[in-house]
Amino acid sequence: MRLLKKSLATAVATLALVAGGAFTAAPASAAGYNGACGAGYGVVNAAQVPNNLGTVFLTYNNSNGYNCAVTIRNNPGPSVRMDVWLRRAGDPPSLQQDMGVYISYAGPVYVYGRGSCMQWGGSIDGNEVNPISLPCN
Repeated sequence: MRLLKKSLATAVATLALVAGGAFTAAPASAAGYNGACGAGYGVVNAAQVPNNLGTVFLTYNNSNGYNCAVTIRNNPGPSVRMDVWLRRAGDPPSLQQDMGVYISYAGPVYVYGRGSCMQWGGSIDGNEVNPISLPCN
């Protein structure tokens, strides 16, 4: 009888939490890296585009010393303005950028980065990721 009361109390408490809204739906999943930079590139950082539109990924290839960046939409669909950019910190001429109207992703763009800190960012449909200055290779 004691076990039955304890099980019943647990069930009632669980039901109360669910009814009270203690459980919330999981957020929409972020875009996964799609391998656009090619073989040997691994993700070293990522930033979410506002309004859950996608993700800007920064990758690095240890064998050749290049960084690569790509902006990927969460939900590909009708073409929208997108961009991605990458440069060595403090070196404006190293800027590489891809801007256009795309269905699923902008980029990739590549900049040699061994021994350098990188600045990178991107946007989807006017929603910009603030410039990020990470990491240093």
